[in-house]
Amino acid sequence: MLPALCATQITSWGIVYYAFPVLNPQITADTGWSTGVTMAAFSIALVISGLAGIRVGRIIDHRGPRTVMTAGSAVGTLSLVVVALAPNLAVFFAGWILAGLAMAATLYHPAFAAVTRWWAPDHVRALTVVTLAGGLASTVFAPLTATLADHLTWRTTYLVLAVILAVVTIPAHAVALKAPWPPAPGTPDDMEGTPRTVVRSRPFLMLAVAFTLSAFAMYAVVVTLVPLVVERGYTTSQAAWALGLGGAGQTLGRTLYAPLARHTGTTARTVALIALGGLTTAAFALTSGPYVLVIALSMVAGMVRGNLTLLQATAVTERWGTQHYGRLSGLLGAPAKTASALAPLAATLIAITMGGYRWLFGLLAATALLAAVIATGTSVRGGRRGS
Repeated sequence: MLPALCATQITSWGIVYYAFPVLNPQITADTGWSTGVTMAAFSIALVISGLAGIRVGRIIDHRGPRTVMTAGSAVGTLSLVVVALAPNLAVFFAGWILAGLAMAATLYHPAFAAVTRWWAPDHVRALTVVTLAGGLASTVFAPLTATLADHLTWRTTYLVLAVILAVVTIPAHAVALKAPWPPAPGTPDDMEGTPRTVVRSRPFLMLAVAFTLSAFAMYAVVVTLVPLVVERGYTTSQAAWALGLGGAGQTLGRTLYAPLARHTGTTARTVALIALGGLTTAAFALTSGPYVLVIALSMVAGMVRGNLTLLQATAVTERWGTQHYGRLSGLLGAPAKTASALAPLAATLIAITMGGYRWLFGLLAATALLAAVIATGTSVRGGRRGS
C-alpha cells in the first residue's frame, strides 16, 4: 500500500497540480485568454478541493480510501480531457472544477487519512515517506511536462498526461488499497464529546485560524520569492535557483520531523514551526545578499515548510486521536486550502499596493508570527498531546 500511495502521490500532484504552471504560458498564448482568468480557474479548483475534502474525509473515516481515491483518479483523468478539449472558457472552468474534486479525493488529505488509520501508532514514519514522495512530484513532472510541451501543443500534452494519470493511479488505488479498513479506535480520553463538539471547541477553532494564516503566508512566499529576488538585483535564473533549492530544503526538512516529534510537545512544536516560518520570511524581507546567503535562507525556509506539511498531517491525531481523522482533518484543512488558493493573486496585489515585495514579505512575516501566537491556545486536555 505504501509504495502505491507514493507512486500515486507523485503522479497526481505532478499532473493535476504542477503541470498547470508549466503549461499556462502556452495556454494563454494559444487561446488569447488572460493569465488572470486562467489562474482564476486553477484557484477555483483549489478552493473546491478544500471544501470537497470535508465530505471526502467523512467517507474515508467510514468506508476507507479505496473507492474514493479510485473514483478521484478517474475524475482527475476526465478533468484533464475536458481542459484539453475546452473550446471556450466555460468548459475550461468546468474542467478545473472537476479537477478540484479530483484533488480532494487523491492528494495529501485522503492519503494522510489512509496512512493514519492503517499505520497508527507508527503513522508519522509512513506520513514522512508519503510526503517525501509527494515532494518529488515537481522534480519529475515539471521537466516532463516542459519536454512534452516542446514537441506537442498544450492540449495534446494534457491528453498524454491524462493517459499517464489513468494508467498509474486508477489501478494502483483500486488494487493496492483493497486491504480491510481497520475499525475506528476508541475515543481517546482527552476528546470531549462528538466531532461536532471538537469542531466548536476553542483549541480546534484557534488551530484552524493559525493554520489558515500560516498557509496564506507560506504559499504567498513561495509564489513571490522569484520577483522578490529579482527586485534585489539578481537575474531570473538566480531567482529560479533560489526557489528550486528551497524545494530541496523542503524535502530535507521532512526527514527531520519524526525525531522532532519524539522530543517536543504538540503545542510547543506547532508554535515553534509556525514562528520559524515567520522569522525566515522576515529574514527574506531584510536580506538583500550576498547571493549565497539568499540561497541558504531559501533552503532553511524550505526545511520549515517541509515540517509544516507534516505538522498539519499530524495535528488532529495528536490532539483528538484517529477515530474521526478524515472528517476533522478535512474541516481543519478547508480554510487553509482556501487561503492557499487565494495567496498568489492576493500577494501580487498587496505587493503592488505596498510598493514592493520587501514590504509584502514584512507583512507576511507578521501574519505568520500572529499565527504562532494564536497557536499557543491549541492545547487540549490530557498528557503529551497538549504539552
